[in-house]
Amino acid sequence: MLARPGLPEFEYIKATTPQDVFKQLENKKNQVKLLMGGTDLFIQMRDRSEGAHVLVDIKELPGMKQITFDKNNGLRVGAAVHLNQIAAFPDVQTHYGVLAESANTVGNYQLRNRATLGGNICNASPSADLSPACLVLECEVILTGPEGDRKLSLKDFWLGPGKTSLAKNEYLSAILFPTPPTGAVGCYLKLGRSKMGDLAIVGVAVLGYPDKDVPAGFKFRIGINSTAPTAYRVPGVELEISQKNITDEVFSQAAEQAMNISSPIEDVRATALYQKLMVRNLTYKALNKVWDLLK
Repeated sequence: MLARPGLPEFEYIKATTPQDVFKQLENKKNQVKLLMGGTDLFIQMRDRSEGAHVLVDIKELPGMKQITFDKNNGLRVGAAVHLNQIAAFPDVQTHYGVLAESANTVGNYQLRNRATLGGNICNASPSADLSPACLVLECEVILTGPEGDRKLSLKDFWLGPGKTSLAKNEYLSAILFPTPPTGAVGCYLKLGRSKMGDLAIVGVAVLGYPDKDVPAGFKFRIGINSTAPTAYRVPGVELEISQKNITDEVFSQAAEQAMNISSPIEDVRATALYQKLMVRNLTYKALNKVWDLLK
């Protein structure tokens, strides 16, 4: 077996102010990469799929490693907060259980001490485990540039595999989660090739909550990864569930519709047909699991 190549040479710069970041992005242009946890970036650099002459470490910028919550404004997660910190944060466990559950499925404990939510989002991988939970929790990202901050919904941030709406002179500084609806519960179900540390072949997050204004008396949000160019919601399926009395048949039909919407590609992890069938199965199981919690 051939040995893997090591990391290419690069210059390391530790930014202490946003202006440090903007200066480097302006001077070096495409040769600069921003570093938070590095769990994806270093692998890409090692495999030569991502080049960088300069790494600018932005973890220590103001607010990047802070996580706060209040009931009026919701949850604010600095982009460099690592996944173990998110999963252990009491208010995340209380109000955003599906986010904590998703964070705990990523890699192993040691990796989660390095991996960050901001890096996970900026990597824009279709199979990212945090993506379905972030979508059903309807989070927004804060992008910081020389002219100030701009806010963007997560679904508009992702443009395709590895592609985002981040401008060349911006960095992701925080992720905002609104307070979930009263009584909301959720779950994340993931299928990988192994029980520990594998990327998702298919992952499905479901959030359900009471809503007296719809015929079903409940609403459900469904987020899916690994089976399209980006993680995605299925709003038509969600709407249809809310318009009917909740039955096993309704969930079965919803899972079938989610399967039909999915558009996976053939890769080394699974065939497209297998992934579509697993979208159906995991969506059905997740809907029933959340329904049992709601009841």
